[in-house]
Amino acid sequence: MDRALGEFLADNGLSETPDLSAIHDTERVRALLVEAARERRAMSYSEILGRLGFRFTRPKMRALCKTLDTLDAEGKARSEAPLAVLVVRESDGLPGQGWWISRRDFKGEWTGAKAKRYVEKLQAETYDFWASH
Repeated sequence: MDRALGEFLADNGLSETPDLSAIHDTERVRALLVEAARERRAMSYSEILGRLGFRFTRPKMRALCKTLDTLDAEGKARSEAPLAVLVVRESDGLPGQGWWISRRDFKGEWTGAKAKRYVEKLQAETYDFWASH
């Protein structure tokens, strides 16, 4: 790569191989979600990626989802309320399809009113848990 282009990219926080470590930083992602839970609010995928310093892209969202899975597994081991349910699509306020795959207690489509009520119930439980911890 030409030195001038490399300097331009570096000066603007860009590079050919971006540092994605913030997306995999479970402590940082957990802190953002615990804060949101205590404020009784969900975060969109785009919002949480933005707070981590990224623009939304599908590959970054998929990487974030792996981190969310890890967070929920670690939280379950500590008897904590799940946090991944707080990360939702802007379009309908529901978690993405990947989150629904692990749901054994929900029967039905992962969109629509029934799914919305289910998610709101789980979010309320998560908000209550983190408000008291």
